[in-house]
Amino acid sequence: MQIADNCVVSFHYTLTNDAGEVVDSSAGREPLSYLHGLGHIVPGLENALAGRSVGDAFRVDVPAAEGYGERHDGLTQVVPKQAFQGVDALEVGMQFQARGPSGVMSVVITAIEGDEVTVDGNHPLAGQDLHFDVEITEVRAATADELAHGHAHGPGGHDH
Repeated sequence: MQIADNCVVSFHYTLTNDAGEVVDSSAGREPLSYLHGLGHIVPGLENALAGRSVGDAFRVDVPAAEGYGERHDGLTQVVPKQAFQGVDALEVGMQFQARGPSGVMSVVITAIEGDEVTVDGNHPLAGQDLHFDVEITEVRAATADELAHGHAHGPGGHDH
């Protein structure tokens, strides 16, 4: 069976950056499973998987625009420390949920200077080209429950 919309796809992957450093990997874990065609993985990878079959092993280079997008300077801002009420000690790298004009978003602290904290709402991999080594381990038709719920279920299914 070839990968197409409404298929559940399972695959092992190793993600590296331009320097060849491993950013993420499924090695030693279960393969990643997703419902194809719904945008659950980055677009460049999903497009490269279409038409492939079990046993295919290949490399995919995904440009930033088809991965986590380009960086947007407007998603970085400086806020006063007092905006973090109830947090005892702020540190670079801490993640928080913030409300913005488009709703709730995740931000990470990138700098702390005196009473000012710089937060960044860009995805950590925004602006970076992604390099995936992929091996497809399973392709099957999605069940009616998976299609209704909009995501792949594990081997035993699950309740909502």
